Amino acid sequence: MKNLFVTIFFILLSLNSVEARDVAVRGYTKDNGTYVQPHYRSSPNEYKNDNWSTSGNSNPHTGKSGTNTHKGTCSAYTLGC
Repeated sequence: MKNLFVTIFFILLSLNSVEARDVAVRGYTKDNGTYVQPHYRSSPNEYKNDNWSTSGNSNPHTGKSGTNTHKGTCSAYTLGC
């Protein structure tokens, strides 16, 4: 029985590590002198349709809806590609 609990624990732990994470971005100054405030962004990957800024998605930290449209890119979560 103890082995079962240990096995379940490690399975749950491994599933948690696969989950997409928010990425904290430190504040920085652009070459033109503009300061960009620290913020969060979605985890980088090869898809653009699952970014917070894409139309149909929203930023969970600010509640702001995405407005960008990206054509020719699909993710596993996008239907109709």
